[in-house]
Amino acid sequence: MKLTGAKILTESLAREKVEVMFGYPGGVVLPIFDALYDSPIRFILPRHEQAAAHAADGYARATGKVGVCLATSGPGATNLVTGIATAYMDSVPMVAITGQVKTNLIGSDAFQEADITGITRPITKHNYLVKNVKDLAMTIKEAFYIARTGRPGPVLIDLPVDVVMQEAEFEYPENINIRTYNPTYQAHLGQVKKAAKLIKASKKPIVYVGGGVIIAGASGELSEFIRKTNIHVTTTLMGLGAFPQTDPLSLGMLGMHGTAYANHAIMESDLIIAIGARFDDRVTGRLDHFAPGAKIIHIDIDPSSVSKNVKVEVPIVGDAKDALAKLNKIIQPPDIEHWNGQIDAWKKKYPLAYKNDTQTIKPQYVVEQIYEATKGDAIICTEVGQNQMWAAQYYKFKKPRTWISSGGLGTMGYGFPAAIGAQIGCPEKTVFDIAGDGSIQMNIQELATVAVNKLPVKVAVLNNSCLGMVRQWQELFYKKRYSHTRFKSGCPDFVKMAQAYGIAGMMITKKEEVRKSIDEALKIDGPVFLNFIVEEEENVFPMVPAGEAINRMIEGMA
Repeated sequence: MKLTGAKILTESLAREKVEVMFGYPGGVVLPIFDALYDSPIRFILPRHEQAAAHAADGYARATGKVGVCLATSGPGATNLVTGIATAYMDSVPMVAITGQVKTNLIGSDAFQEADITGITRPITKHNYLVKNVKDLAMTIKEAFYIARTGRPGPVLIDLPVDVVMQEAEFEYPENINIRTYNPTYQAHLGQVKKAAKLIKASKKPIVYVGGGVIIAGASGELSEFIRKTNIHVTTTLMGLGAFPQTDPLSLGMLGMHGTAYANHAIMESDLIIAIGARFDDRVTGRLDHFAPGAKIIHIDIDPSSVSKNVKVEVPIVGDAKDALAKLNKIIQPPDIEHWNGQIDAWKKKYPLAYKNDTQTIKPQYVVEQIYEATKGDAIICTEVGQNQMWAAQYYKFKKPRTWISSGGLGTMGYGFPAAIGAQIGCPEKTVFDIAGDGSIQMNIQELATVAVNKLPVKVAVLNNSCLGMVRQWQELFYKKRYSHTRFKSGCPDFVKMAQAYGIAGMMITKKEEVRKSIDEALKIDGPVFLNFIVEEEENVFPMVPAGEAINRMIEGMA
């Protein structure tokens, strides 16, 4: 059966069980859009290519499936770059498809030509420039396989317009074998036994969990391990939801804005059991002062992450689900009653708290009320900055894939389009984007996307009329010299903006209005924009200053 390259693409996507894709049309991808016209694949048109990439990313994180986005050549392709880098840093399975000028024009500085494979090489797991239509089906098969296996990540396929217009016999490959790419899934039993021995002998162990546990679908195995050992758990920003934060053994998040008791516990531990985490700088703080008395067991599917930042006594390369399943069969609980008592004492001494004794709206209170109103059963997306940290601290995540945020890259403007992707992937779920008034404006044009597609995304802006996190640093470390971080005269009327798109908007200025407005928003079967006017100079605490050890925190209210 002979098909054009464009038809081969859509047929191949169907074989990969792609149900939805996000993208924006342009000249060299018109043959693809013509093929999509007759395709059963649901196509979502955002209002900016960056939003297409973030929506595909949010869809992937919420569902566990591969997210797919599509853009034209030149500026269309380069507008995807921030979204691709975001997915790469957080190990999100995504396939980005870009148009390209004709093969005979590549390198000639043709109209809307950009070397997108060269540009994205450092921020993709792999990428392809397809020059022969006969290679297209195999390329797509490989791209999806690479994106979803091992440590997941984005893969880019660049398609010259003449390739998608040419015809070739279509036969989609059943199997895939890439000689140079063979991820290790099976954890070595000998290393698992060494880990079990260390755990049994430990007196002050801590389990340190990252996003790899969620990616591996290993939350059940993690919970079983905790039940058998009675060891406390702390998570990275990306690991939120891997273990219920309502559990007495949860320490919440650690690191720069983690709980004080999590930071004290990991710094005093004698054994860190790291699972699907990479010891990034926001967790470790000053690296040469990090957990000086601890031995480290590190379980990770990516061998390049093991011993990359810290010395590891027992490396276990493999899938977290497999490694934990093997560990659970042989594990014996350590004698840690005294250690757990010490951690409970830290919890009482350093609770996560804020002053809530005024009639002005505290942003932490807004997050708490969203948690109470949704009963902890919503997908929470965030932008980046103070809004992100308050959401991470005060919304108690109980399940995996309910926390969607840009961790590694820290991308402002991420949350709203990611919420669109999450809502499309999980239409039965309540989806909130907790945002700041700075970040939300970076992709605010996506109000059109939620309006047109009737997506019931709820946007909660914690509006402090400034770039909150940067302003906080200026307050604490630059003598309140607020250089270009305050928006007092530049913030739009968000309610009117939402209403201009036909979306319900609410302005909330009083504390007693907070819960009422959230409850009302949840009753509306459609998108809602909530503009909470919060205290301008409220800060995120605890906070570890840059270059300090993580137990040297500015604690704020004790």
